[in-house]
Amino acid sequence: MAPTPSLQHRRTHNLLLISKLLNQRDASSPFTLIFDSLEQSGKPLLAEYVKRANTSKVQVVFVSFETLRKPRDVDVFVEAWKQSLQAWQKAVVDCLKVDQSQKKLLVFDSLNTLAATQSSNLPGLLSAFITPTTSLLALYHTDVPIATSGPGGRDAYSPSALTLLRYLATTIFTTHSIHHVLARKAARDRSFAEPSFGLEEGVEGVLQGLGANGSDGLVLEMEHRRKSGRGVREWYFLPIRDDVLKATPSVGRAREIVTLLEDHPQYRSPEESTAGAQEGDGEAGTTFELGLTDKQRRDREGVVLPYFDAQKGGGEGGRILYDMGEEDDFDEEEDEI
Repeated sequence: MAPTPSLQHRRTHNLLLISKLLNQRDASSPFTLIFDSLEQSGKPLLAEYVKRANTSKVQVVFVSFETLRKPRDVDVFVEAWKQSLQAWQKAVVDCLKVDQSQKKLLVFDSLNTLAATQSSNLPGLLSAFITPTTSLLALYHTDVPIATSGPGGRDAYSPSALTLLRYLATTIFTTHSIHHVLARKAARDRSFAEPSFGLEEGVEGVLQGLGANGSDGLVLEMEHRRKSGRGVREWYFLPIRDDVLKATPSVGRAREIVTLLEDHPQYRSPEESTAGAQEGDGEAGTTFELGLTDKQRRDREGVVLPYFDAQKGGGEGGRILYDMGEEDDFDEEEDEI
């Protein structure tokens, strides 16, 4: 069955939206936050952003709290893990002041250290880096616990760093393992309880589940907030490849590889896969076969219709021919009427 106009509109709109966000066009998201876990790292999504920024001639400033070596396609590498807060903050500000007309992408490979030491000052610290030409991209590990008190931490009456980050971010990506998503969907389709993986299993000694951090791709759960305040939610599948963008020879421009999760071949149900195959063959506009085979045409021509017998006799008018069966109850009075 062909997709409805509303479904097709949603698919087209959300695919254009994810392409716009990943390519950082028109300042679509000043602050993008990525939540990852041990089951699925957010580093592939960071690498995707960096590669696309490099392709678009956007300067990438990488602030490192976990990364020891400068990643590929990064223009400025700030080693914040071995500097004080004031030192690396000054280094970032100096980089952003150079050629303020050029677009820049400021990347934090982890916000957990700042969330633990600068919980109350975290919104103001990050907001100071955002400018009309600078977008912020940060990664947060949801499996890492944060102390609720201590030097630089929050008190019992202030919101947590995670709550502040969710409030401040304009786009939030939550990464999931494609193998775990498929396993949960298979359980839902059979009305079974969804399986748990990794720390959610509650088994002593288990940190990661089978299929974690797969090499074929990852699932992105997106929550985007427009300028009007309206939110957009969607699930995507991002394949992991060496070349993020493939150039189409006939067109000569980049082709988007991110797809909706519902369009993933293994995520579709058998009925949806059959409907998609028929749509590809051009038969999705109808729900039945319009043409007739030669055998069906011959069988139709060989059928003798009941009114043919009335045409054989001459001058009898519209006489009704009926043969009584054993199950018929003959009544002489009704027959005379």
